[in-house]
Amino acid sequence: MSQNLHKPTYLKELCLEYGLSPSKKYGQNYLITDAPIQKMVEAAGVSSKDTIIEIGPGFGVLTFALVQKAKEVISFEIEKKLVSYWDSQKEIHKNLQLIWGNFLKEFPNFQSQLTNYKVVANLPYQVTSNVLRVLLESEKKPKSITVMVQKEVAERICAKAGDMSLLSVSVQYYGKPKIITKVPSGCFWPAPKVDSAVIHIDVEQSSHTHHADEQFFSYVRAGFSNKRKQLAKNIASQFPLKESFIRETLESISLNPKARAQDLLVSDWQAFLTKLFQTEKISL
Repeated sequence: MSQNLHKPTYLKELCLEYGLSPSKKYGQNYLITDAPIQKMVEAAGVSSKDTIIEIGPGFGVLTFALVQKAKEVISFEIEKKLVSYWDSQKEIHKNLQLIWGNFLKEFPNFQSQLTNYKVVANLPYQVTSNVLRVLLESEKKPKSITVMVQKEVAERICAKAGDMSLLSVSVQYYGKPKIITKVPSGCFWPAPKVDSAVIHIDVEQSSHTHHADEQFFSYVRAGFSNKRKQLAKNIASQFPLKESFIRETLESISLNPKARAQDLLVSDWQAFLTKLFQTEKISL
């Protein structure tokens, strides 16, 4: 079964049998090579002790690799035409559970049932940012996230100082991302117009409070509100702080007073806001 899923002819037969055509709406491009799958499983360190959350299993090219290694695989699938397909597979793979519906809507309620889990998934391009946000901001965060995403998005997530974005700050605030491998578009059927990449995020189980997170990101969002403007000007335009004071605060912790938001790493943001709030007597 799993080897056949690497053959476009077999995938076409399955699509015909279940009344499907690869959906642009759901970002359905089926992986037809095994190497990225094995690298995902390896990067995630999937073992017989692990509960794995998967998003969008499709016909299961990743799912079948996961059930062989994990204690339990819980897959969220939005395409209900596949109910009979997965009902038959659950008879074979007793450690597989399907949750039907949109992950973004279903997971917030489902997470209370989880205690210790990892996420491994081939994500549809258009929901990548929202899925990562839901996972990283959840009360019960995963131990790690290993996902295949658009290559450009992977590079943005793993950016360094000078190329930071709201997305990279958001992910790096909660964990340590790295690119595991790049996956050319020819590894999919139908071939998308862009290449993909596998990223692995070690999620830090921090003691941040929701209030502290909200406060932190309110300033980060302000900092990125106008990419062409300097950080001090952007923040001063949205908070009752003088530009000169913000520049002095940046300089006091050895940061460029004329820096733009994309120049600051997460650690720079944390040092800057800690100093800013201490001076202004605001608690983070």
